[in-house]
Amino acid sequence: MSTSPVITRFAPSPTGHLHIGGARTALFCWAFARRTGGRFMLRIEDTDAARSSDESARGIMEDLAWLGIEWDDGPRFTTADGRVIAANARPIDGGYFQARRVPIYNRELERLVRTGRAYPAFEGAEELEAKRKAAVAAKVTYRYERPADVKPGEFNAARWERACKGEPHVVRFVAPFEEIVVHDRVLGDVTNAPGELDDIVIRKADGFPTYHFAVVVDDEAMGVTHVLRAQEHLANTPRHVAMQKALGYRTPVYGHMPLIFNMDGTKMGKRDRDKAAKKFYRERLGDSPPNPDAMAYLMEQWVNKSNLAEPTKHARMSIVGQAISYFAYESRNDLRKFKPAEIVAQVWPSLAQGSKPVYESHLRKFQKLLEGTSSGKFAQWLRDASLQLDPEHVDCLADALDVILPEVEVSHFRANGYSPEAICNFLALLGWNPGIKTSDGKDLEKFNMKFLAENFSIERIGKTNAKFDRVKLASFNGDYLASLSDAEYAARLTAWLNEFEPEAGAKIAALGARLPILVAVTKPRAKTLRDTLRAAGFVLRADDSTDFDAAAVEKNLKANDGQGLALLREFRERLAACEPFDPAALHALMDAFVKEKALANPGPIAQAVRVAVAGVPVTPGIGETLAILGKESTLARIDRCMSVV
Repeated sequence: MSTSPVITRFAPSPTGHLHIGGARTALFCWAFARRTGGRFMLRIEDTDAARSSDESARGIMEDLAWLGIEWDDGPRFTTADGRVIAANARPIDGGYFQARRVPIYNRELERLVRTGRAYPAFEGAEELEAKRKAAVAAKVTYRYERPADVKPGEFNAARWERACKGEPHVVRFVAPFEEIVVHDRVLGDVTNAPGELDDIVIRKADGFPTYHFAVVVDDEAMGVTHVLRAQEHLANTPRHVAMQKALGYRTPVYGHMPLIFNMDGTKMGKRDRDKAAKKFYRERLGDSPPNPDAMAYLMEQWVNKSNLAEPTKHARMSIVGQAISYFAYESRNDLRKFKPAEIVAQVWPSLAQGSKPVYESHLRKFQKLLEGTSSGKFAQWLRDASLQLDPEHVDCLADALDVILPEVEVSHFRANGYSPEAICNFLALLGWNPGIKTSDGKDLEKFNMKFLAENFSIERIGKTNAKFDRVKLASFNGDYLASLSDAEYAARLTAWLNEFEPEAGAKIAALGARLPILVAVTKPRAKTLRDTLRAAGFVLRADDSTDFDAAAVEKNLKANDGQGLALLREFRERLAACEPFDPAALHALMDAFVKEKALANPGPIAQAVRVAVAGVPVTPGIGETLAILGKESTLARIDRCMSVV
């Protein structure tokens, strides 16, 4: 191990939220820095202007902070709860955003050019594409051919002069014709024979450096001693080592970690969500573009998505209803005339001024749903496995189909109610093993960040691909949530609802002193916080709702000459007199009622009550369900049911 202070770095490109594979890389870099008493650095690689944004960079920092992976060096960041990360970061010339360090890259690049280790190249995109096509036609691998006037180690003044005068160009690195050995702490020595490297571009035509060049300059300038990254980057490492030698830099210690795969053997990536949305659409509506009936189905699903709070349903219903009314549609088939831009433009002014803030987010989703499914690209997307929709369109389509897409980014797991502690624990086991046995002889799997920081070592990183077992992650998460006290769980649930389901959160927060009852009955079975929201669907129902499951009404209320309704009517009076209105008293009341009516079991009355108060025959324990709702809502819902069924 190096005797110099260890500095590890995580350098994502800010093109969105943090991929779960990137989160594992950051976790391992953080853990190694903590284990060795070094520093963990976050660097933002934002030289791809078309794909990078400040908002995306902030999203990555939010994801890292939420996971508890805090950086010592890097951009200063203040979390939502007021914690300041990187408050004592080392001052670095140019800072930790690559786009602000371009003068530094240009200086080092000119040094390479003047020593004959790099050169301007003036071929246009069309010329290069023609050569690629020719190689394909000849069934040979395309390889860029170095210009005849470029000699390794010789400064080509004529080319540099043309570049300095503004002629469009890129700058390429002169690949050395020599053996390059990467000393990898995980995989061992990896050797590249002479001639395997080509002259890669190190500065693009837009004047920004490529990843390969910027990362080499930054690692040297920022004192990075150890680089841990996924094996997919291994092919790049010989190029980086060659540039380090050409620039007279030292070479950091490299360790390439196993890739993360899905359980079916496919590589885990952002395409997984797109593929899942396409699969669900085909299963429900076929593989042809949305016809009028399909569009009507999607909109109906979008309005009536399960577990929506009543205000949300009303907002969505209003938007769709006003759109249809504006165009005076008389049948569902006229949905084929929907033109997203016109609909949104016409619906917006028709909404009441005071309601616009409530409807705005739903209107935006409605627009995305229409745009995503009415375009020509959608038809191509359905038929071509290689095409992808805009991620926002995919999310809105999934919202309408009422399906949960596979999580691939930290933000997805967070939105679905996973805990950062369980995710970090699970990620640590994807390619690493602490090598410690439990008392029963099994490998230790459950541990916290403190344990990881004290026990992590590169030597225990594996070489084989890791499998992302979502069932196991859910089990980890469920175990962690179960370990929380009811008060801690309620606090986490409340914070999560406020951030991701604010309307449902307001409804559940209104339970007040009854919230602990909801937590007590849902926490033991919850794998995620969203599971509690699903189980609490009856709370979101409006007291005056007339939405009852038809099959449940027939079976539990109308069957046997209306036995359920008769029992419900009589039990309603007992409920009105029940005091206190708590689970114990309600269970006792039902037991007494069952005995009095000589029922074989509580089923006939319990199911009748469930359908009346929840619209469906499945809720938590009946005593807890009614206690959570409170007497006023319980009686109002039963009365409503008896009046409309």
